[in-house]
Amino acid sequence: MELQEVAAARKDPGLVVLEGFHACKHAVRFGGELLGVWTADPDELEALRARLAPDVVLEAQVVEHEALVAVVPRAQVVAVARRPDQPDADAVLADPGPAPVVLLEDPRHLGNLGACVRVAAAAGAAGVLTTGRTDPWHPDALRGAAGLHFALPVHRLRTVRTGDRPLVCLAPGGAPARAVPPRAVLAFGTERDGLTPELLARADASVALPMRDGVSSLNLATSVAAVLYGLALSG
Repeated sequence: MELQEVAAARKDPGLVVLEGFHACKHAVRFGGELLGVWTADPDELEALRARLAPDVVLEAQVVEHEALVAVVPRAQVVAVARRPDQPDADAVLADPGPAPVVLLEDPRHLGNLGACVRVAAAAGAAGVLTTGRTDPWHPDALRGAAGLHFALPVHRLRTVRTGDRPLVCLAPGGAPARAVPPRAVLAFGTERDGLTPELLARADASVALPMRDGVSSLNLATSVAAVLYGLALSG
C-alpha cells in the first residue's frame, strides 16, 4: 500500500486510518493488521518504540516530510489498518460478564468520543456503543482513543437497545454513582443537554457525580472516567 492511498482509505468502511505513534502501537498490541505504515523520521519513531513500546514491531516506509504532512499534518507516523472483526452490539450486550457497557447518546465531538473509548478500554468496560450521526471509527475519534478501538468492541446503534442489561443513566439528581448494578449499560448524554427525555424514561436507575454548586456539567470523557473508575474502586 502506498501513502497516496490513505485518502481513499479514509472513505473505505473496511479500513481505518491511524494517526500518531500511540494509535499505531495500540492497534498492533491488540491484534490489528496494519497494511501500511509511513514516517518521515524513522530514527525518532524507532526511539519512541524502544522507549514506550518495546513489545511492538512497526515496520514503516520512509517518506519525505512534505508528503507525510500533505496526508496528515499533525502526526509523526500514519498507518492504515483493516477494521477489526469485533463481536456485534447484540453479542456485546449478551456477554454474561460483570463489566459495564458504555452508551454515548449522540456524541458530537470526535476527539471527546475517542477519549471515552480510551477510558473505557483502560477501565475494562465490555464495549462502547454510540447513537447519532457521528462515526465512532472516524480517524479523529481513533486519534482521540490512541488506537484503543482495537482493544474493545465499538459500535454505532441506529436505535438504543440494552439486551437484558439494566439501563443506568447519568443524570442530575441521581443516586451516588457507586450505586450501579453489575452488567449495567451506562448512558451518557451531551455536555449541553444531557440525555434525552426518551432515554431517561427508559432508565432502570439514574446516578450522578457530585459537583460543586454552580458547576452544571463535566466534560463527557471526564464523566465516563469518573464513573468507571469509581465503580472499579468501589467493587
